[in-house]
Amino acid sequence: MAFTSYHSILFCSLLLSISSYCIGQTSPLTKAFILPVKKDSSTLEYITQIGQRTPLVPIKLTIHLGGQTLWVDCENGCVSSTYQPALCGSAQCTIAKVNTCGNCSTSAPKIGCNNNACYNTPENPFIKTLYDGGEINEDVLSIQSMDGSNPGKFVKIPSFIFTCVPTFLTEGLASGVKGTVGLGRHQIALPSQLAQIFSFTRKFSVCLSSSTQSSGVLFFGDGMVLPKVDVSKDLIFTPLITNPFGTGSVPFLNEPSSEYYIGVKSIRVNGKTVTINKKLLGIDKRGDGGTKISTGTPYSILETSIYDAVTKAFIDELSNATRVAAVAPFATCFSSKSVGSTRVGPAVPTIDLVLQTTRVYWRIFGANSMVKVNQDVICLGFVNGGIKPTTSIVIGGYQLEDNLLHFDLARSTLGFSSSLLFHQTTCANFNFTSKA
Repeated sequence: MAFTSYHSILFCSLLLSISSYCIGQTSPLTKAFILPVKKDSSTLEYITQIGQRTPLVPIKLTIHLGGQTLWVDCENGCVSSTYQPALCGSAQCTIAKVNTCGNCSTSAPKIGCNNNACYNTPENPFIKTLYDGGEINEDVLSIQSMDGSNPGKFVKIPSFIFTCVPTFLTEGLASGVKGTVGLGRHQIALPSQLAQIFSFTRKFSVCLSSSTQSSGVLFFGDGMVLPKVDVSKDLIFTPLITNPFGTGSVPFLNEPSSEYYIGVKSIRVNGKTVTINKKLLGIDKRGDGGTKISTGTPYSILETSIYDAVTKAFIDELSNATRVAAVAPFATCFSSKSVGSTRVGPAVPTIDLVLQTTRVYWRIFGANSMVKVNQDVICLGFVNGGIKPTTSIVIGGYQLEDNLLHFDLARSTLGFSSSLLFHQTTCANFNFTSKA
């Protein structure tokens, strides 16, 4: 969804203190930014950190790939001299595409609770909860820039639009996390705001590390560099599909979903096509079905009939391995001693998500399909999503790890690498030590 020229004018009006960002053409502006992303061992969420407020405070946030906004708990200990609420009818409210207004229910206005303020509906996907009283605000945000292929200086953005929420919405988030950072297809999501403020193309890349001891990386703008190898040249591209209906925890039928969908046409196991109901692979008139990519679930989720067909085919192709008892949430498990190993993980059948043609597919190797649940057992890392789920296939975080994903929002395309282990690198190999 592109910004209109009217929105561009509004955005510039918000940035008078950094008006050169809006003038742009003759200024040596930053064109790329990075954020470290670390997997939390307890929740399996992917965590990053930004600087916010005045004076700057480090804020831990969980990545929400399809989220519409950056939202933060403003109820406890939020102090900032540069915080400003977005009042009804303001430019901020227009950019956020909200027209719901209200007054503070407490006796005195405070950060996150002001009179004549506009509200949106932030989501916590980990507890499947929406909050319809998220107050739109703006404040300072600090994020690290890229200097060519190296980390650069931290850049302050004086007027970044975000959402304030009460503490209860942080339930289910990792310890110390104060909110989520939305990367979805929405004007106030982080990728779109950075692109608009710094005049670069709306695109970003995600590289999640499989290790809880080292960080993966988010690239915004023109940065997409891993040490000693240019994986970007080997990306496979597929269109991003817009779901015309909102598909959050409580779907809204009056606006397109901000989440990322791709057009899976069939599934292959060990090169053999699995028989499934292909109607489930399309998005119907209610917005149900299809395939989305999500960091809101740790493992991929398949509609029951798809799950049954894929797991049966997988078991048939791995007939020499020893089956063992299920380990929740997984139903298909094997003795690790009966399965060999390769450079790309356990030696198990590949799973292909076939896209626009039979030659375009996202191949999932053992490193992303098998989960080591203990020293002796590995399980197929897919979960039964039940009958008639909102989305037929949800590609979860585990299947994204050590894969480079490039989201080009301007062109509405996704580039993906499949496992970086083939390139003898991982998402943890980026050096965040600044050379600026």
